[in-house]
Amino acid sequence: MTSKPRTRVLTGITTTGTPHLGNYVGAIRPTVQASRDSQTDGFYFLADYHALIKCDEPARIQRSTLEIAASWIASGLDPEKVTFYRQSDIPEIPELTWLLTCVTGKGLLNRAHAYKATVDKNNAAGHDPDSDVTAGLFMYPVLMGADILMFKAHKVPVGRDQIQHIEMARDMASSFNHLYGAHFVLPEAVIEESVALLPGLDGRKMSKSYDNTIPLFAPSATLKKQIAGIVTDSKLPGEPKATEGSALFQIYQAFANDQETADFARAYAEGIGWGDAKQMLFERIDREVGPMREPYEALINNPAKLDKILLSGADKARQLATPFMRELRHAVGLRSLSFGATTEAPKALKTAAPSFKQYREKDGQFYFKLVDAQGQLILQSTGFASPKEAGQTIARLQTEGIDSLSDMGASLQALSPEKKLRLAQALSEIAHSQKTTQ
Repeated sequence: MTSKPRTRVLTGITTTGTPHLGNYVGAIRPTVQASRDSQTDGFYFLADYHALIKCDEPARIQRSTLEIAASWIASGLDPEKVTFYRQSDIPEIPELTWLLTCVTGKGLLNRAHAYKATVDKNNAAGHDPDSDVTAGLFMYPVLMGADILMFKAHKVPVGRDQIQHIEMARDMASSFNHLYGAHFVLPEAVIEESVALLPGLDGRKMSKSYDNTIPLFAPSATLKKQIAGIVTDSKLPGEPKATEGSALFQIYQAFANDQETADFARAYAEGIGWGDAKQMLFERIDREVGPMREPYEALINNPAKLDKILLSGADKARQLATPFMRELRHAVGLRSLSFGATTEAPKALKTAAPSFKQYREKDGQFYFKLVDAQGQLILQSTGFASPKEAGQTIARLQTEGIDSLSDMGASLQALSPEKKLRLAQALSEIAHSQKTTQ
């Protein structure tokens, strides 16, 4: 009896600051829990290359790497049971980034949220659109794609704001596979609906950018003081208080079980004073985090031990990355000149053609899209109830061409005249490609 293949799960944390309660609830705790699943093969990394895009303070990046590594292990991550490494210890990752760069359309990167947000901000301020935009910021999705595709990750846990990057990684993988053969696994984004997005001291999302965080391993007295500073309304003790929109309640709920949460909600309804509510929150967090402080401090004070753990993890990761990179180099033609040496003239290279891609979304509907060889979108369908319906529409487009558009109605998103021309050219290229391969 053969064992079921394990699902490979990959996630990373950017090393730009001290881990806070939001990092713990949103990333550290769920990944530690997932790492204990015998059916998963976990890859957890410190994204220090990504940190260079956001931070130009070397000492801060070094300190953050130390703190995040210590936080993960103190929270229960077992480096012996997962692949735990520092991104910059894997030289194959920047090399793969370049290979992916060469198959990724600039138009795809133009649509990246972080780049567009910076351009929009510059335009609103009357500045040059690309003011303060580094190539690193622009190329960020390609580096992220390399992180994921290098280890053939099946699942990538991300927040909703990161889904786009997983879709871009899929596009890069599809473009490369189309040109050079099936080398990459197409990853899927995993959105944990139950994972809380923690509010900070001021009620906004807990983020280093807002300077409203509560450090994960702050001393007990500091934790209590910071919780006391959480913004609340002016309702007095005895007055019923609403749980909706309460940062205090949301943070408590992220740490408490269902019964504790229900009890806390009842206390709100009965008019608990804010001072007592904050004391309850402090005690609940300290009960969970407190036992981790000692192992965390021990690791912080022994950086050589952490280095050894990370380098061991990098060796484990490179046992996969090095041969895979060798395979990819060979695929693109970066190979020994003596390989396949022949006196005959080289055959014409196969020209990449546009391709249809079918997939299923979280809404349960089936979709397809048509992309060119660089992964740029030409045509996007609306949802179908079954994959068969989507396939039949694709087949009709391929057999009847652009003339079939007139009565497809709501099956496809609206097309401008320019896009209709691109579609006609793409369908023609597909037809030609299919004839030459028969």
